[in-house]
Amino acid sequence: MADDALLASPEVLARARKIKLFLMDVDGTMTDGGVCLISSTVADGTAPMVSEMKIFNAHDGQGLSLAHTMGIQTGFITGRRSPAVAKRADELKVTFVYLGQAKKSEAFEECMRKAGVIEEETAYMGDDLPDIPLAQRAGLAVAVGDAAPELKAVCHYTTRRLAGKGAAREVVELILKAQGRWEQAIPLALA
Repeated sequence: MADDALLASPEVLARARKIKLFLMDVDGTMTDGGVCLISSTVADGTAPMVSEMKIFNAHDGQGLSLAHTMGIQTGFITGRRSPAVAKRADELKVTFVYLGQAKKSEAFEECMRKAGVIEEETAYMGDDLPDIPLAQRAGLAVAVGDAAPELKAVCHYTTRRLAGKGAAREVVELILKAQGRWEQAIPLALA
C-alpha cells in the first residue's frame, strides 16, 4: 500500500497521533455497500428463508487485527442487524459491536465511555448521511473514498481506498504511522 500517512496533512497526522479508539460503520465502509439477500424456497409452501451475505476485505481484516494487537480498540456501529457482521467482528476481536442502530450517537457515547476515551481520542469512519453526527464529534473523522459528498465535507480525512477495498486498513496504517508505531506493528501481523 502507498504510504498514505505521508500524504496526510499535518493537522490529520496530529489528530491521528491521539487515537485510542477506532469506530466505523459497516455497510458502505467495511463492505462495498452491496446488500445481498439470498432466499431459498421452502417445499411445504411456508415463507421462504432469507439470509444475508456480506463480503469483507482481507486487508481491512489485517488492519483491524493489527489495531487490536497494538492496543487500539475498535468498534462497529451499524444500522443493520447482521449475523455476518457479528461473526466478522468476533473473528477480528472488534471490541464494540452495535447492530441495528438507526441513530448512532448513543452507541458512540457508550463505546467512548467503555473504552475510557474522549472524543479527540476517537476516530470514526463512515460513508453516508447517518454518519455525519458522529463525524462531527470524532477527533479524527474519516470518509471512505466513495462516501457521500456531504459526509466528506465534514471529515478531516478521505481515504484513497474505496469502501470494502482496504479503507479501514488505510486508516489503521495512518494512525499507527502518525503514532510512530507502524514498524513495530509489522512483525506482529498474524495470518
